[in-house]
Amino acid sequence: MNGTLVFDPLLPWAAIAALGGVALLGVALALWRGLSGWALRALAGAVLVAALSQPSWQVEDRAPLTDIVLMVEDRSASQRLADRAETTDAAAEELAAEIAERPNTELRRIEVGDGEENAGTLLMTAVSEALAEEPQARIAGIVLLSDGRVHDLDRAPDLPAPMHLVMTGREDDWDRRLIVENAPAFAILDEPVTLTVRVEDEGAPPPAEETTIDISVDGAEPQTFTIPIGQSFDLPITLPHGGLNVIQFSVPEAEGEITARNNTALVQINGVRDRLRVLLVSGEPHAGGRTWRNLLKSDSSVDLVHFTILRPPEKQDGVPVNELSLIAFPTRELFLEKIDDFDLIIFDRYKRRGILPSIYLDNVRQYVENGGAVLVAAGPDFASADSLYRSPLGEIMPAAPTARVVEEAYRPTITDLGHRHPVTAGLAGEETWGRWLRQVDLSPSEAGDVVMSGVDGRPLLILDRVGEGRVSLMGSDQAWLWSRGYEGGGPQLDLLRRLAHWMMKEPELEEETLLAEPTGQSMRIIRRTLGDSVGPVTITRPDGETEEVTLEETSPGRFEAVYEGPEIGLYRLREGEQSAVVGLGPAAPRELEQTIATGELLEPVLAPARGGVVRLEDGVPDLREVSPGRPAAGRGWIGLTARDAYETMDVTQVPALPAWLVLMLASGLIVGAWLREGR
Repeated sequence: MNGTLVFDPLLPWAAIAALGGVALLGVALALWRGLSGWALRALAGAVLVAALSQPSWQVEDRAPLTDIVLMVEDRSASQRLADRAETTDAAAEELAAEIAERPNTELRRIEVGDGEENAGTLLMTAVSEALAEEPQARIAGIVLLSDGRVHDLDRAPDLPAPMHLVMTGREDDWDRRLIVENAPAFAILDEPVTLTVRVEDEGAPPPAEETTIDISVDGAEPQTFTIPIGQSFDLPITLPHGGLNVIQFSVPEAEGEITARNNTALVQINGVRDRLRVLLVSGEPHAGGRTWRNLLKSDSSVDLVHFTILRPPEKQDGVPVNELSLIAFPTRELFLEKIDDFDLIIFDRYKRRGILPSIYLDNVRQYVENGGAVLVAAGPDFASADSLYRSPLGEIMPAAPTARVVEEAYRPTITDLGHRHPVTAGLAGEETWGRWLRQVDLSPSEAGDVVMSGVDGRPLLILDRVGEGRVSLMGSDQAWLWSRGYEGGGPQLDLLRRLAHWMMKEPELEEETLLAEPTGQSMRIIRRTLGDSVGPVTITRPDGETEEVTLEETSPGRFEAVYEGPEIGLYRLREGEQSAVVGLGPAAPRELEQTIATGELLEPVLAPARGGVVRLEDGVPDLREVSPGRPAAGRGWIGLTARDAYETMDVTQVPALPAWLVLMLASGLIVGAWLREGR
């Protein structure tokens, strides 16, 4: 039970004060005039003013409420190192028993694991959510059982009571970790890129000045370097292939360090070509020549050398030779000395006229077999007696001309194989493409892949691999009709760009390939093939365990599956002869980047509420009761603040000046003053 005097004024307090002032003025006037009843007048005025304030005696029936203690248990990855998990369990049980013995106190136990998407330890988020569910007036204290490695300090709430860190870990713990300070997202092929790494020892490490580091690209045999500890070190890396390169750095585990999970780092760098060097050889000026030139010049990464025969040798117009050209075209330099500098050679409606000797064309054949690429855009010239097929290049051509040229309108069509091949797969709107008007009749070889057909199903676009290089043959010179929008045009730009990039061995356009697209801790596995089916993909996890994933066909020649990685790190994929390497997240989770227990991070949060940090290594702390605003932690103890919270069950109000009493008192005092002054 609890009593309190409360007021419910009949008039605003300002009006009551004004009336009180008037009454006081009247009493002062009576005193000045020497009236003997001034005291009775003053009492009558006080009674009337008090009656206007309408005082009441309020009695509350209160039920006491228990104090609440929040105990937040850190169960994140860093808390599973060494003996921290067992220490936390034992301390939690002992503290829970101590709190249970404390009178009028309840305990709320909250467990916090690893944050989603490598967010780390979110202790402050857990505390904020717990405080939001409990009355602030009942919180007597907050106890954190953790190593102090918190990653959401910006979410720290305003504390209604002391918060303490009961810290796991030992003072002699130490750890070595690897940090990649600088790694670009892209790097140029065949040129070294510099990566900056640093190895740090934290805690109480033994003396050491240097260590070794292993560097492996896509899981290949690693290279080993010796680097100093505690200093940044530059390492030159040359990417072996275009597309995604997964580079793994690792330092050996040292004796006594608390974990080796942060001794590894993953970097994923896309390998790109500096410049794509293309040689375009046009046999004669025609509308399609500009199409090729515009396509290649529109790409800023392409260096184009365009060789066009404007005046064939058989042309006799009487013009003196010394007036035909300012300089001679460097055919010997291009086709003999510097041919290997080109990534792609395109022959556009070219036929033998004696300008390029057979030795030059034989050198082009060797260039392809050694890894180069040749694309032939054939017109009527390919079916003639001067055809490139009747030169040394004929040995690598994927089809032979029948000497027939079909002059007939037709709509190019993607073949069944073409729907699977990355060069032509997914080219939409096939039924609306504009028609071409001419096609060279070709007889394809058994090795070539016919991806597009023309008149009556005749081969139109044939792709082939020769030795280490690639050859493609387009049996028409009419692709320029699409770029002019003839009958609605077609995907000429996409087709020719894909064709050129396939010939230059861009990884995303390989026919047989296994890819993985990482997103967070999951990846989309993509297997592209010209076959009708693929086997399961074998995945080797970072811990060495393997499992198989079955892929489903999402489009012709494309099989996919989504895989959730159970842990962060390097994964190796294999299906048949195809393999891939992908990293999910960093090599070490954020939770394991820094593992040495510390209270420094939480000091700014604990200090305002007078909380403290105690080490479990020194024993489980005692619980003491402290007053608000007093220091709440000391050597071997932590404090809780009694809140004395209660719930009001019932409220009773009794008027302190009922109307009848006011009437009797006021009238009696006024009459008394009148009688006294009337004598």
